[in-house]
Amino acid sequence: MALDFSGQNLQGRNFKRQDLAGANFSYADIRGANFTNANLTGANFSHAIAGLQRWWVIFLVFVSWLLSGLSGLLWAFNGSFVSQIFNSRPETHIMGWTVLILLIAFFLVTIRQGVVAGLGALTFVVAVAGAGAGAIAVAGGGAIAVTGAIAEAFAGAGAFAGAFTVAVAFAVAFAVAFAVAGAIAVAFAIAFAVAGAFAVAGAFAVAVVGVLFSIYIGWQAMKGNEKYSLIRNIAVAFAATRGTSFRGADLTNADFTQATLKSTDFRNTILICSCWHQAKMLDRVLPGLTYLQNSQVRQLLVTGQGQDTNFDRQNLRGINLKKANLADASFIGADLSEANFQDADLSRAKLKQTQLDGTDLTGATLTGAYIEDWGITNTTKLHGVRCEYVFMRLPTKEDPDPLRKPDNKQEVFADRDFAEFIQPIFDTLDLYHNQGVDPRAVAIAFKNLAENHPEAELKIVAMEKRGDDKFLLRAKTAVGSDKSQLSAEYFDDYNQLKALSQSQQLLLVEKSDRIRNLENMITTALGQPKSYTQGNTIMSDISGINIQGSSNVSGIAGNSSIANLGTISGNVSIALNQLPDSPDAEKPGIKELLTQLQEAISQSADLPETDKADALIQIQAIAEAGKSPQESTKQKTAKNAITMLKGIFTGLPAIASVVEAGNKLLPAISKLFGLG
Repeated sequence: MALDFSGQNLQGRNFKRQDLAGANFSYADIRGANFTNANLTGANFSHAIAGLQRWWVIFLVFVSWLLSGLSGLLWAFNGSFVSQIFNSRPETHIMGWTVLILLIAFFLVTIRQGVVAGLGALTFVVAVAGAGAGAIAVAGGGAIAVTGAIAEAFAGAGAFAGAFTVAVAFAVAFAVAFAVAGAIAVAFAIAFAVAGAFAVAGAFAVAVVGVLFSIYIGWQAMKGNEKYSLIRNIAVAFAATRGTSFRGADLTNADFTQATLKSTDFRNTILICSCWHQAKMLDRVLPGLTYLQNSQVRQLLVTGQGQDTNFDRQNLRGINLKKANLADASFIGADLSEANFQDADLSRAKLKQTQLDGTDLTGATLTGAYIEDWGITNTTKLHGVRCEYVFMRLPTKEDPDPLRKPDNKQEVFADRDFAEFIQPIFDTLDLYHNQGVDPRAVAIAFKNLAENHPEAELKIVAMEKRGDDKFLLRAKTAVGSDKSQLSAEYFDDYNQLKALSQSQQLLLVEKSDRIRNLENMITTALGQPKSYTQGNTIMSDISGINIQGSSNVSGIAGNSSIANLGTISGNVSIALNQLPDSPDAEKPGIKELLTQLQEAISQSADLPETDKADALIQIQAIAEAGKSPQESTKQKTAKNAITMLKGIFTGLPAIASVVEAGNKLLPAISKLFGLG
């Protein structure tokens, strides 16, 4: 039975390493309590009050006054240096102006570029001044250099002490007005006393400006200004030293609804599906490396409002965004694995390459979402998803509705249709090649992978060309297959094969019909798409291609062992007829040369049927590329196909008619494509 601590005063209690799964801490006072490494799975902390105990708050206020006094003292000394401007002695007069210029530079750098840049500039000035003091001592400027260095050191220390004081006061959030007012009063009092001793109004003026500058930096730091994050992080860490600690605890499914969480330590905490709705002072916790370190994410967790917000490439694993408004939000490349999006509004959200392993999308709205390469798995929950249509690509100016599904813009998914539509790609291995593709290396590497892992039941379901030199090979896998391991093994093999020469690759092929057929399909997908073209993306869906153990590649063109040779030849003839005739009968063009090669292949008695089919597919690819022979992508397609043809002819007798035709015609075809 879960323990019930609701409404109790638990200040300073030690729950370290205890099993408190499902415990009820609602409305409890847990200030200063220690939950380090405790099991708090499903615990209820709604309306609880976390943070610092009163005695530690009083101590921090006292410390802030001491730091304020130090800040005021240092600024007052700087003021005394500046007051030397009014001194009649030339050397002190110059010293006063030097210090004033250095202080102004320090103020400007810190305000414009942040406290780190300001302290960096200060360190540089101090170092240069110290090094140069001895060098210019002969000229009488050593004292000026040293004084400038001291002034800059005082400025940095004074600014940091003052800003830190204000930041701590805000981080503690207890009697803030009292703490800050007292700190400022102490700073001004000491500044006035020290500056008054010099009897110069300018000294007091500089001290006042310095104190105000420190207050400004501290205030900006606690507002979340990233330029002053160093001050904020140190202040929050200091303030949380004796606060409520959840460090290393398991807070999976814990509920912090409307809890007050100032000065609380969440470092190294498991926060899977924890609820933060309307939590207070979440910006004053010690987040460590959890998703709470991001101010934008904290705001989303508290309010549930993230529409039209950019969360690209962020690690939001395990985040709880139940019922959140995320319309038009962008999660490109983000990790949302194990997250809770139940009943969330993800209309028009960009989910390109978003990781959704184990993510709960039950009842979520996905109408108009962009789901290009999103990483759903068989553990992604899509029950009751509301979706009328989706887009398979991100929008562009030229195509604002890319690859809409359903294709007919007058149609929408009926209830439960979307889950059924997306189901086939739950268990797919996506092998994405982002550089120049070597079809033969792809074919060999995939064949090796299938033979090494027959339990994975690899089955190619799609090939897709993207841009000019990118290629996606998608294969269905058995449930439970380790896709990470399969992908790593494939690409290790592929990269080694790609580095081999063509002749070395041919030795590995050794007339393997399986590899040749797959290689030809890949070359065709790269150079002559079969299905459709959409924008800059060419898709070639190839269903039912199985490679298991030592079996042949099957499922090409309707589950037959090989596509009908007559059909392929007819397709080649159609492609050739679409090419223009050569204007000079004495100089055959691409059409004429390919026609001759087609005839030689079809009539060859030395080529088996499978090799004839492979060769004719390459002829068709070259014919398609011949429509625009000067385009670089078409030239690359032609080059790949010509290489494939040479490989097919390898091993045939040199006197074979098809070999003689290839030796004569292929160089001429290459020349017409500008391939030399």
